[in-house]
Amino acid sequence: MDRYQDVALMVDHSLLRPQLTRAEVEAGLDLAKSYGVASATMRPCDIDIAVKALAGTAVKAGGVVGFPHGSSSTAAKLFETRELLDRGAREIDVVIAISRLLSHDLDYVQAELDRMAELCHRHSAILKVIFENAYLSDADKIRLCELCGEIGVDWVKTSTGFAPGGATMDDLRLMRKHSPPQVQVKAAGGIRDLDTLLEVRAIGVTRVGATRTAQMLDDWRRRLGSHPVVGEEVCTTSSGS
Repeated sequence: MDRYQDVALMVDHSLLRPQLTRAEVEAGLDLAKSYGVASATMRPCDIDIAVKALAGTAVKAGGVVGFPHGSSSTAAKLFETRELLDRGAREIDVVIAISRLLSHDLDYVQAELDRMAELCHRHSAILKVIFENAYLSDADKIRLCELCGEIGVDWVKTSTGFAPGGATMDDLRLMRKHSPPQVQVKAAGGIRDLDTLLEVRAIGVTRVGATRTAQMLDDWRRRLGSHPVVGEEVCTTSSGS
């Protein structure tokens, strides 16, 4: 039988919009805690706020690297990752070097992701690799899935949410089909209601990036007919995201 946590632990609550104020970030972190989601995905400048706010909970603080265009040098991405990990981030979402992939420079892409994975895993942290599928052909996506499987990243992810398009069912099926079982799939960009979340769950997606966390999980709670057990009263304050 489905439980509240089965869906809540799929959610990375996204707090990445550039216009969010500190008060809105703090409200979003309160929401992430009270709904018992998997993680809160933060702008790098906010990771300290998140680590402090989430201390003592099961909700992980996550940070983004090379976001949203993936155009930082490998050295800059590694520095950013190392700093986030040192400040307490436990999950890293990195954007691939999109231009290098489109230029067929797979050696560059592979070397960068190899070093990112080694750094994250050395710190017992999770690495999610953002493809930004809106710019890629199916052949590009398939090769990236294979590459990420060879490297041993933890998740492959559709998008940043800042490109012209986000997650699609076709892309998610393709990514699940061409990724080895140990590499999980995250949908981001366009997961705005519970029905969509449950649809992607049915094809093997295990994480979603979301800003409408409260609406989706309140709907899930209503469908289950009971209140979630997450250790705190459910918060209905908007995150502003």
